[in-house]
Amino acid sequence: MQSLDHIGLIVKDFKKSMDFYASSLAPLGLKIIGQGDGWAMLGKNKCDFWFGQIEGETITTPMHFAFSAKNKEEVQKFYDEAMKHGGIDNGAPDYVIEYGPGYYAAFVKDPDGHNFEAVFRE
Repeated sequence: MQSLDHIGLIVKDFKKSMDFYASSLAPLGLKIIGQGDGWAMLGKNKCDFWFGQIEGETITTPMHFAFSAKNKEEVQKFYDEAMKHGGIDNGAPDYVIEYGPGYYAAFVKDPDGHNFEAVFRE
């Protein structure tokens, strides 16, 4: 049973973040499902991830997010798209044996320094 419904994130530059998230999360099956002035929701069938540039709100500490991938190819596509759209390499696709057997992941920092991960568990 999954207990987390969705998560939200404040960003500094909505347009830059929109390009990054929409492109890098598309290979994992997430698409824009709602959008307003300075905010957007991504998901498969519902909002899984929300982000927005909110006046008066600031980013204090970078966060870590991990999204499930169906296979190693999705992890690679996530990484490739993220790198094309402003991502900073924080760990190219590979097995991370410290996290357990069959843990295959890629790590990319978004334009605000948050660590995004796509993970496939064999």
